[in-house]
Amino acid sequence: MLADALEHLVKGIVDHPDEVRINQRAGNRGESLEIRVHPEDLGRVIGRSGRTAQALRTVISALASGERVRVDIVDTDAPEAG
Repeated sequence: MLADALEHLVKGIVDHPDEVRINQRAGNRGESLEIRVHPEDLGRVIGRSGRTAQALRTVISALASGERVRVDIVDTDAPEAG
């Protein structure tokens, strides 16, 4: 449910909504949601000074009703660590 809500919100922000991917993982510290978007849309999802990203985190945290949820924005252009 949280991944669907986050996907809906992000698709409304970006220019390439077909390329929005939300990866959902459960861990010991709660649920983790990763946002992957087209490289041109990365700035839109982060926003000025990270305001859009913080607003997305706030909305998802409110929907989580007390559960721990982490929302990460993944830069697909960055080289993978390893």
